[in-house]
Amino acid sequence: MKDAQKPDHVSLNTLVNYLRDGRYVIPDFQREFEWKPWDIRELMRSIFLDYYIGSLLLWKGKPENFESLSCEPVYGYTGSGKPEYIVLDGQQRLTAIYYAFLAPDLPLPNRSNRFFYFVSIDRFMAEEYDEAFGYEWLTRRWTKVLANTELQYREHLFPLSIMGATGWELPNWVQGYEAYWKEECQRLEADGDAEGSKVAANHATNAKLFGEHLQGISGQYQVSYIELDKDLEVSKVCDIFTQINSKGIRLDVFDLINALLKPKGLQLKQLWRDAAARLEDVATEKMNVYILQVMSILRQSYCSPKYLYFLLPGQAKPVRDPDGTRRKEVLIADIAEFEKRWKVAVDSLEDAIKLLKHPQEFGAISSSFLPYVSILPAFAALRAHMKSLPATRKLDASRKLRHWYWASVFTNRYSGSVESTSARDFLDLKAWFDDDKQEPSLIAEFAQRFRNLELRKETKRGTSVYNGIFNLFVLQGARDWMTGDVPQFDDLDDHHIIPSAWCKEHLSGTIGNSILNRAPLTSDTNRNVISDRLPNAYLPELIKQNGESAVRAILESHFISPAAFDILLRDPFSSDDFEAFVTERQRTLQDAIENLLIKERLDLPPQLRELDAAIEEIELALRGLVDKGLDSDASHLPPHVAQKVDGRVKAALKKNASLEAEKYETLTGELEFFDLREIQDTLTAKSTWAKFEQRFSSKESLNTKFDQLAELRNGIRHSRAVSSIVQKEGEAAIEWFRQVLAK
Repeated sequence: MKDAQKPDHVSLNTLVNYLRDGRYVIPDFQREFEWKPWDIRELMRSIFLDYYIGSLLLWKGKPENFESLSCEPVYGYTGSGKPEYIVLDGQQRLTAIYYAFLAPDLPLPNRSNRFFYFVSIDRFMAEEYDEAFGYEWLTRRWTKVLANTELQYREHLFPLSIMGATGWELPNWVQGYEAYWKEECQRLEADGDAEGSKVAANHATNAKLFGEHLQGISGQYQVSYIELDKDLEVSKVCDIFTQINSKGIRLDVFDLINALLKPKGLQLKQLWRDAAARLEDVATEKMNVYILQVMSILRQSYCSPKYLYFLLPGQAKPVRDPDGTRRKEVLIADIAEFEKRWKVAVDSLEDAIKLLKHPQEFGAISSSFLPYVSILPAFAALRAHMKSLPATRKLDASRKLRHWYWASVFTNRYSGSVESTSARDFLDLKAWFDDDKQEPSLIAEFAQRFRNLELRKETKRGTSVYNGIFNLFVLQGARDWMTGDVPQFDDLDDHHIIPSAWCKEHLSGTIGNSILNRAPLTSDTNRNVISDRLPNAYLPELIKQNGESAVRAILESHFISPAAFDILLRDPFSSDDFEAFVTERQRTLQDAIENLLIKERLDLPPQLRELDAAIEEIELALRGLVDKGLDSDASHLPPHVAQKVDGRVKAALKKNASLEAEKYETLTGELEFFDLREIQDTLTAKSTWAKFEQRFSSKESLNTKFDQLAELRNGIRHSRAVSSIVQKEGEAAIEWFRQVLAK
């Protein structure tokens, strides 16, 4: 049997020499080096304090293994190298040691600057370990420090790059540091500065002790490692890697899938590198995992991608059929199928991101205003699925997708258990796309809960609700306060309406930062119009220049109602006035959520939005008329109407346990489930017409007006083209009903 594992250890000095020689290489299936500057500092602190930093897992390599795993040097290494060990676990630590001790001439990943690490010797010797270890980027001052050893001595700064230097640089530096403070001690003593001489003597003593500590750390600090036999098969090594990272310090699922697929010839990391630029508009470190999640959702209606690798049939994932039979299924057959599904997932995510960013579609104009990054896999998978639907159903599916999305945003649905939620929503939306009766319970939950949103508490950009409200500002076409134009969205940010400085002085808590006191404005408008002034100062100026009606119209595009506008003009303006303003704006925004999202008028042109609202107003008035005319007694309803409505009520109660059943045992409650035609049937039925005949006079005329109203209503609500004739007849019907109902 091969000697698969050989535990051992190596001194820090030897480890650094091996790093300098390029003996350690990184297999392609490892994640990139991603430690932050402070992570490296903490590792240096652990080493200098003789703490255990964990074991390395190394594989004694040979040329064919270096090639098959596409091994690369440690980040920052530029020499030809002498590859000897493949690093399976410990890349982050080894690279951090290399960067701190050997100071390669390049910035840290995702940073624009080169960093240097040092020990403040005076603090270290005073055992102030939290402050003793630091880092700096290459500023003008630090360039001077690196070039001047006397300056390093005087400020007690020991650059860690000296430990990685060859020859006598380290002992020479330590001797020079000690000699500097001995000379200082003698100079100060000669000048009669006894106290200064005493301090310098103490530094000289500490210099000697610090040098001894460095010598001990270099030669005696041990890093443990496990070395795998060079003759192990690649597939066996990947299995060991996967097991370690499943049970120890976890890599994410992308790295594990990469480890499983690497021996089979799939270059997953290269696929990600090719795709990354297309998806960079959303700032997240999980985008590579999201691609796999989209693949998984589309392949198995399940969000966890841990089975997304191709195996022999005997190794396949076990699944259970509906009848209970267990079988094994190969989810992905080969490299070609994996790459095909990968491409579909990348295309879908790119499409989803563009759609969410569009200022007339979802309004998340930048990554910082996206309510949920974690909703992307489900959203992208649903968009991909919609492409397979018949052309006649795609428009309705888009409407349902939007409704689900906004319901998820304003119910904080994707704040936890994202994988299971994504899978469940994908299945629920697929069913709803096929059958209107399969509406997810989330939709009714959204309609009930939105009035309970406490927008005054939404004070931090990045939360789902805060960003969702900002997206509504964009979708509403919020206009610039100076120019009256819809601004370029790359120059848009959320700014205070009532200035932050005033809020800090006059209000308690963080209410001044609430989304209720924010508006999407350009930096020029914020600087040149508001500029720390109250609205009662800057609004009159805008009114004088542009006219009051124009200014009011612009602010209404920011959901600032006429009542809220008047509050902003109050002079003097007090904390009570602020409270009145945010209360009114909360009401306006809640009405907007109901009008635009729950009643789904967001996609309608403004004129059709007004007509849809007028039709709803008439429907509500007609329901009230029926309730009053039948004395709130459901037993008077025509039997066929009662049967239909009773079925809808029962289905709604079964789907949503939070509904109050008692309410829907009354005619008033049941009327909420009437559609326009059922109201018409109730008014014109033989058994009930006598109760309404005096108001409407002619049943024939009433039916004609209902037909005109229904045709306009259905055209609007089912996103069908509304001809000018249908619109004009519908408008005439609206006016007729208004006059009749006003009697």
